[in-house]
Amino acid sequence: MVIDFSSYASNNHNGRHTIILLQNSPSRATRTFMDYDSIGQAMDGICGLYERKLKEINPSLRNLSYDIADLYNFMDGFADMSALVYEHSMHAYLPYDRQWIKQKAFSHLKRLANGGK
Repeated sequence: MVIDFSSYASNNHNGRHTIILLQNSPSRATRTFMDYDSIGQAMDGICGLYERKLKEINPSLRNLSYDIADLYNFMDGFADMSALVYEHSMHAYLPYDRQWIKQKAFSHLKRLANGGK
């Protein structure tokens, strides 16, 4: 299957279009992707995945709370996780690994905790 992401990149001048590539298990059939208009939205998307999993495991919980180590463990549970981030100056997507995603998630959550500054 060929997916043309050029329209995403060309319509996204302010943010950096980000594609999160996930593989749930060693089986290649579990490969999937999620795309977002910015790195921050991608980090929100990953947190949302984790929060949905927490709600699925604990349906009676009203308030969810977790720390960064819990989120990292969730990320480590994927057989593979990487990101492609559009770089406007190069007109290309640059690849990033799971460790980069963890660093961006930490920075994003820290910024949110400080009131979005």
